[in-house]
Amino acid sequence: MDFNKKYGSSEDYRREELIKKIEHALSDLTLEELEALHYEMITKNYINESSL
Repeated sequence: MDFNKKYGSSEDYRREELIKKIEHALSDLTLEELEALHYEMITKNYINESSL
């Protein structure tokens, strides 16, 4: 699939569309799945617990 054709050429537009899709998917996760995702993001330094 050509990402630019599906989402347009604007990087900001593509970013916003991806955020919307991810937010929607997150709302369907169970608590256990969210905890696992949270842990994974911490271990990969996407989230810094000390800054929260």
